[in-house]
Amino acid sequence: MNEEPPSSEIEPQRLGITKKVQERLRKIYQNFSYKPQNKQEIAGSIRDSSDRGVLEKGTLSMMEGALKVSTSRVRDIMIPRPQIVFVSSDEDSKDFLPRIIKSRHSRFPVINSETEEVEGLLLAKDLLPLLSKEDSENLNLKSLIRPASLVPEGKKLNILLDEFRAKRNHMAIVIDEYGDITGLVTIEDVLEEIVGEIEDEHDDLQDTMIKQVSNNEHLVSALIPIKEFNEEFDSSLEDSEFDTLGGIVMHHFSRFPKINDAISIGDLRFVIASTSKKRIKQIKVLK
Repeated sequence: MNEEPPSSEIEPQRLGITKKVQERLRKIYQNFSYKPQNKQEIAGSIRDSSDRGVLEKGTLSMMEGALKVSTSRVRDIMIPRPQIVFVSSDEDSKDFLPRIIKSRHSRFPVINSETEEVEGLLLAKDLLPLLSKEDSENLNLKSLIRPASLVPEGKKLNILLDEFRAKRNHMAIVIDEYGDITGLVTIEDVLEEIVGEIEDEHDDLQDTMIKQVSNNEHLVSALIPIKEFNEEFDSSLEDSEFDTLGGIVMHHFSRFPKINDAISIGDLRFVIASTSKKRIKQIKVLK
């Protein structure tokens, strides 16, 4: 049987690029006398089109994000295990309900407390009809558990996105080669790699950089420039390496901090007040 030799060109659909992005790429290709042969050349063509004014910066960012998704893996964007809010399958409702309400998440992995195996997902909306005191005391957790999707750390993001869409899933539990839970990933995490951070209805609005809570406590945006912070608090944080308060606080933690984690820098005490998946959002500053 005669088979056609494989093409030497890289087809965009094989890179995990959506049809809409492919159409934009085709328009860009018309500006060149050659066809890009690999991802690096595609990325270069996109940037060149932006430099020429063919593409707006926002479109450039999305296209570069789409290319990044075709090479990045789940481990690169997953929420690490220490930041996951778990529910144990044998846990009493009076113990896990306050934790669920406080977290403001919509989905929670349910695990076996002895084996730590994933038993499924608990959706917050399934609890709404049972939030009265009488109903919550008689809550049968196992009857509310939904199937959970497990994915390996090394799965490519474009493949995961296709699976999310095909199976209409919004979340997957990430496991390592030994089957141990290492994190979780949502469809929002993948989309943010393309379009940038997506604020939801629970994200804190940061209309002001500094809000005074008491004489000795202020709620400060992590995006406040260090120079402005120093002027406001009569402090002397070093601004040669970092531009914002969030950057210097993250540096001193040497890791991504959790809410209520605290650290002292000079005469000030910094407490993490709110975060998104990838950055500190607000910080309590205590004098």
